[in-house]
Amino acid sequence: MQDASTQKTVLLVGASRGLGFAMVEEYLKRGWRVIATGRVHSVDRLRQLPASTQGALEVEAVDITVPEQVAALHGRLKDRQVDVLFVNAGVKNDDGETIADVSTEEFVRVMVTNALSPMRVIEAFQDLVRPDGTLGVMSSGQGSLTNNTNGNYEVYRSSKAALNMLMRSFAARHQGEPKTLLLMAPGWVRTETGGPDARLSIEESIPNLLDTMEAYAGRAGLHYLDYLGRVVPW
Repeated sequence: MQDASTQKTVLLVGASRGLGFAMVEEYLKRGWRVIATGRVHSVDRLRQLPASTQGALEVEAVDITVPEQVAALHGRLKDRQVDVLFVNAGVKNDDGETIADVSTEEFVRVMVTNALSPMRVIEAFQDLVRPDGTLGVMSSGQGSLTNNTNGNYEVYRSSKAALNMLMRSFAARHQGEPKTLLLMAPGWVRTETGGPDARLSIEESIPNLLDTMEAYAGRAGLHYLDYLGRVVPW
C-alpha cells in the first residue's frame, strides 16, 4: 500500500463486471485508491473485495442512464479529488441485427448507454479531476470509421463512433487545458459482451491498457488508443 499522501485515486464508473471489474482489481494491485461504481443490483461482487484491499476500495451504486442518480453520486463525491476518471459502459444488441431491422427502442438503448450516458458522466464529474489528471472512456476499435471494412455489428459500431465524436467535441471545447483525454480500445476480449470466441483474455488486455493510460498521463489533449498504445485511426 502506498503512503496516503502520494496514493493516487481513480473513479471507475461501470466497474461491476467484465473489463471494469478487471480494471478495479488491477488498479488495487498497483496501489491506487479506487472508487468503483455499478448499478445497485450488481455491486455485490465489488463489495466482496474490500476485506483484502486495506480500505483502498470504495463502492458506490449508480445507473448512469438515470440523470438523477448521476447527480446524486456527484453530490456524494463533490468534495473529492481524483487523478483519473474512467467511464466503462457498454451494451450491444443482437449480433445479427442490422440498422434495417433493429427496433427503435433497442437502437435508443444502445446509444443512450454507450454514447450519451458516458459523456454525461464526463461532463458532470470533470470538476473532480485534478487539473493535470486524466478523463477517459472505454471506446472500441469498432468505433473507427476507417477500420470499418466489413460492416458487422453496425449498431454497436455506430454507438462507439458517436461516443468518439462526442469526446472529440468535448476536447474541442476544452482546447488548451492540461487534462489528458483518452478514448481506449481494449481489443476483442472474452467477456460477456465480447463473447467466448474473442481473441484476448482479460489478463492480456487490461494490464496493458492501464500501462498505456499511465504512459499518456500528463499528455494534454485527446488520444484514441488501443490497449497496446497504438493510435487507432478515426
